[in-house]
Amino acid sequence: MKKEYIIPIFVPHLGCPHKCTFCNQKEISGETKQVTAQDVKDTIEFYLKNFKDDSRYVEVAFFGGSFTGIDEKIQNELLEAANEYISAGKVGSIRISTRPDYINKDILKRLKHYNVKTIELGVQSSNDYILAKCQRGHTFDDVKKASFLIRWKGFTLGHQMMVGLPESTKLDEINTAKQLIKLKPKIVRIYPVLVIKDTELEREYKDGEYQPLTFEQAVERSKEVMQLFNKAKVEVIRLGLQNTEEISDPNSEQSQVVAGPFHPAFRQLVESSMWYDEIVAKIKKFNVKVMQVLITANPENINTIIGHKKENVKKLKEVYDVDVIIKPDESIKKGKFEIEIEKTYEDILEEEREKLKK
Repeated sequence: MKKEYIIPIFVPHLGCPHKCTFCNQKEISGETKQVTAQDVKDTIEFYLKNFKDDSRYVEVAFFGGSFTGIDEKIQNELLEAANEYISAGKVGSIRISTRPDYINKDILKRLKHYNVKTIELGVQSSNDYILAKCQRGHTFDDVKKASFLIRWKGFTLGHQMMVGLPESTKLDEINTAKQLIKLKPKIVRIYPVLVIKDTELEREYKDGEYQPLTFEQAVERSKEVMQLFNKAKVEVIRLGLQNTEEISDPNSEQSQVVAGPFHPAFRQLVESSMWYDEIVAKIKKFNVKVMQVLITANPENINTIIGHKKENVKKLKEVYDVDVIIKPDESIKKGKFEIEIEKTYEDILEEEREKLKK
């Protein structure tokens, strides 16, 4: 199987006529100048020289601004620069990110010409009130129309949603996930809201009008929507914003994050919580008081099962007084585990009785 690589090219806030309350793309991406065709070529060349696998699939991804809202001439120049590498067999395809109200048949025809394969739509919520509250400038009906056209024209459809938007509840986010699943995306990204410097949301936060989610709330909400996507076989390709100098701990001098549930390993926190729930459910099915269990799993899942800073192991001990032994086994399928009772409360009592006899 070929290893997949993404070459990211950021086009911060280009093409977007709106400034959402939570958004400051220039600060998030660390890019402030307009990207040129030469920049695209230089970036691709840099990444290609540093990829180590000879057998690989490479995709150029235009992130940041609403790509299809950029001046058409600039769009074509950027796409043509990337498409040259597809023609040369060095790159497999192109991915773009855009707004749902900036998609139509003519735009899709042009994107197809330049070998764009994947189109990700910034959806954020299916609730029109919340979209208006965040000054998105589009409705969920725009998402439905754009998603249909993208799939109809043979592109891979991706969606991006957020948890913790102003006035958004857990129920709103569960409903958003359910509504997106009906539109049949292949991939999805889930972003907990962070308060970024120089945004309207920062003002709302400082004025006490907005309270970001805690880590625990963000993990629980993200976990619930991720479970819905997993059940529907929609791949969650990202959980949380990527850790960069700009997007990092709010206490960092370079960080543009003012507040919110930032964590460099946010996905691991969510997946570890999901593993914890599954382990507890299986322990509860045992018809005895369990004191120690052996969990066998694929080596790739071990760290997530243990949890960030051994959180799952500690919590099982604190909440259920259960000690955990974890053993890697490559014969176990990824995402699966086996659990066996190593010691029960009755075993402990028996050991104590034997000691007393002696």
